[in-house]
Amino acid sequence: MTAMQAPVVGGFRLRGTQVTRTETFVDAAFAFSLTLLVIFVDQLPGSASELREAMRRVPAFIACFALLALFWSAHGRWSRRFGLDDARSTVLSLAFVLVVLVYVYPLRMVISSFLSLLSGGWLPDELGLEPGPGLQRDLQTAFIVYSAGFGLLALIVCLLNAHALRNAVLLQLDAEERHITRAEIGLYRILVLTALASLLLSLVVLLVADPHPVLIGAPMWLYVSLCASMPAYALHQERRRPSRRCMPAA
Repeated sequence: MTAMQAPVVGGFRLRGTQVTRTETFVDAAFAFSLTLLVIFVDQLPGSASELREAMRRVPAFIACFALLALFWSAHGRWSRRFGLDDARSTVLSLAFVLVVLVYVYPLRMVISSFLSLLSGGWLPDELGLEPGPGLQRDLQTAFIVYSAGFGLLALIVCLLNAHALRNAVLLQLDAEERHITRAEIGLYRILVLTALASLLLSLVVLLVADPHPVLIGAPMWLYVSLCASMPAYALHQERRRPSRRCMPAA
């Protein structure tokens, strides 16, 4: 099937209609990583009280599931749009899997700790943070690990799309498809920069002798800014989309 014959979804011709071995491996790795997030940590609950305790882990599971689904869908979207299966695509996809498998446990621990903080301790904290002289160091270590994993996943998505853009002529990408690809790269660059800013802020907190409580939690709260920056950037890019600019004025 040529690029001109490919089905079109959202203004993009889907060149990757055949599932590659690499994509199958990525899907299997994500499925496996989700099994590591199950709410029953050691064994199935044996009583109603244990069941209630297990169900308190559901919010953390949902948050982790949504975050992993974000990156899984990004890789799937890239695969459908471009259908690339060369050496660079394979290496980047394998790196993607490696980061996910390393990241999944820290993700679960940090998310559960954050939700426990928001719920005043009602939701379980799997990070085991306790008041004391080492609390600040342990908390910032968790933030650093979380930001490193999050940032690396976003960076790999950027690199995959940048690789496709460099092959625009070979893939016969038209002006709109190139714009959509650049917009995708821009969105994930925002994620990379946010993760980097959070990581650097955590390092600053570690260097401060007696940081303010607001500063201690700032590295994680920084991610809340994505609720504004991501939609704003997406709206800006949509307005600049070639097909919209060619539309006649009403």
